[in-house]
Amino acid sequence: MTEYYYMNGGYVEASKASIHVHTHAFLYGTAVFEGIRAYYNEDEKQLYAFRVPEHFERLINSSKIMMMKNLHSVDEYCEITKKLLQKNNYRENCYIRPIIYKSGRNVGPGLYDNEDSFLIITNKMGDYIDLTKGLRVCVSSWRRNSDNAIPPRAKITGSYANAALIKTEAHNAGYDDAIVLDETGKVTEGSAMNLFLVQKGKLVTSAQTDNILIGITRNTIIELAKNVLGIDVEERTIDRSELYLSDEAFYCGTGAQVSPITEIDCRKLGSGETGPVAKELQRLYFDVVRGKISKYKKWCMPIY
Repeated sequence: MTEYYYMNGGYVEASKASIHVHTHAFLYGTAVFEGIRAYYNEDEKQLYAFRVPEHFERLINSSKIMMMKNLHSVDEYCEITKKLLQKNNYRENCYIRPIIYKSGRNVGPGLYDNEDSFLIITNKMGDYIDLTKGLRVCVSSWRRNSDNAIPPRAKITGSYANAALIKTEAHNAGYDDAIVLDETGKVTEGSAMNLFLVQKGKLVTSAQTDNILIGITRNTIIELAKNVLGIDVEERTIDRSELYLSDEAFYCGTGAQVSPITEIDCRKLGSGETGPVAKELQRLYFDVVRGKISKYKKWCMPIY
């Protein structure tokens, strides 16, 4: 089956979609992007794309930081995405990556006098992280880039060199992933996903101003914890030593989904198995994204 991408204002065959090697975004990392998942509900024979407007709202905010033009409205972005998924006719879970990028061929890193373009690529995607077991993670020796360097609240392609170094170091040391500190030594998030701790029945996560990406999935977990499971959530600065004393921990994100952590820096959390809070949030999350919870079906954009 022919797969399509959206590029240069139209739907093109994936095999024919390309950019010039002099493209500014390729040479300097001057692009912003989103990662969106769509989940197939076998019972309904329906593909649901999850929280699509919220992702495009964040894409627009990222583009403002990078001095890019707003090329479409949120509704227009959603409609383009829906039509693309219809053309690709996925009958399984998939991933959508919209990108606004500096498409000029200027030499030099300046964002000014530089054309902006938009594209979307998609692909079939199962679990990005093995969810059948708890993750073994470490605290990275690399530090998260700060708001006054490359703002983590914007999904800028160039900033993911930071995530690449963090992830690779953890992998080469035999861990599944890493937790990242900022330059002051405070906890931020994972290599490319948000982090939650469970402390005495309460969820704790880094504050929005603590050099993190303000995740769509993070906001989803906060809503579900508070208003479905009745769990208190505290957003605040976190010390490194708190990691080792928490009862549970888990990552969350479009890629990570809800990924339980059972060991940090060779210290087991709780019993050393996936904890009950992470397990229940994971179960609930997967029901929500497949449109099985009526209260939250508003978050699920049907494709067919």
